Amino acid sequence: MANVADTKLYDILGVPPGASDNELKKAYRKLAKEYHPDKNPNAGDKFKEISFAYEVLSNPEKRELYDRYGEQGLREGSGGSGGMDDIFSHIFGGGLFSFMGNQSRSRNGRRRGEDMMHPLKVSLEDLYNGKTTKLQLSKNVLCSSCNGQGGKSGAVQKCSACRGRGVRIMIRQLAPGMVQQMQSVCSDCNGEGEVINEKDRCKKCEGKKVIKEVKILEVHVDKGMKHGQRITFTGEADQAPGVEPGDIVLLLQEKENEVFQREGNDLHMTHKIGLVEALCGFQFTFKHLDGRQIVVKYPPGKVIEPGCVRVVRGEGMPQYRNPFEKGDLYIKFDVQFPENNWISPEKLSELEDLLPSRPEVPTVIGDTEEVDLQEFDNTRGSGGGQRREAYNDSSDEESTHHGPGVQCAHQ
Repeated sequence: MANVADTKLYDILGVPPGASDNELKKAYRKLAKEYHPDKNPNAGDKFKEISFAYEVLSNPEKRELYDRYGEQGLREGSGGSGGMDDIFSHIFGGGLFSFMGNQSRSRNGRRRGEDMMHPLKVSLEDLYNGKTTKLQLSKNVLCSSCNGQGGKSGAVQKCSACRGRGVRIMIRQLAPGMVQQMQSVCSDCNGEGEVINEKDRCKKCEGKKVIKEVKILEVHVDKGMKHGQRITFTGEADQAPGVEPGDIVLLLQEKENEVFQREGNDLHMTHKIGLVEALCGFQFTFKHLDGRQIVVKYPPGKVIEPGCVRVVRGEGMPQYRNPFEKGDLYIKFDVQFPENNWISPEKLSELEDLLPSRPEVPTVIGDTEEVDLQEFDNTRGSGGGQRREAYNDSSDEESTHHGPGVQCAHQ
């Protein structure tokens, strides 16, 4: 290596003059991740310095100019480069790396187009039974008249202003030994890197190289699929010259169901029953997601408490790609009590004789004070003043500190 006229760029990357390509790559990758604006918003200028340093030192011609004559040699004798995209391509195997959100490269090295994401609303019935539907969308395809060239053979020329890169790169000196690299979309070719004479443009695509085409996709929603799951159509996204098409990705969005709520492969529902059903057994019917009429029976003598949950095994959602195996159905019971004064005092006495006996009233020794128990409006909050209206004196503390109601276990 010739005598080094300036070590500023080596210092930026933290490598010694004469560092190998692998050492440069390793240093740049580490610094780029640390100072990228997406991760470190206040380090934009630092990131530009790092990128410029690597662009120069990773290019043999630029590096030789820099080693011999320093930054002055670059300004006077640099022949340009492939731009920022070439920098990241050189390190990461193609395109700007993922967190920059631009295009990537496929396994065969070709530039890969962006994926097209579309939401697909499906009902819980669709996810239970499976469904085949057709989706119509519009996408870009290569023009058949010019084979995606934009004009007749030889009409397309590389833009001389940006040398086919689509961007113009400018270097501005901020201070001695400190430069800033800036790039902007080339105005001569609108960032395409190519120019076509108006008279030579393809009549069908008007020089755009692609035309719009309506595509019909047959979408298979398999049994057991879930909200947020993706269905991918490989290579069906927009086409562009020299670019491998990306994928069309359908994102399933489950619509709310009036009866059932899904949790994994299980289903949950709520059913209202009366007090007589809760005490004396019941039978009810509901329509399942596949149209079957399901009859649920519960024997007399087994009590259903308010909020109690019971389970029906094997009546949940089918498992994805194993639809003969299903989750469970959980039914929560909302026990409806009768209204006030629904029965005469005489009948009430008869009913009390049938129900379990009351607990014995404990004998109270000493002074007592009788209070009235009133209804409580929970929409007005639970301040101490309201509690004292319903429960007076020492009975307040005893009556308002009970734990939550008991909920029965899954059966």
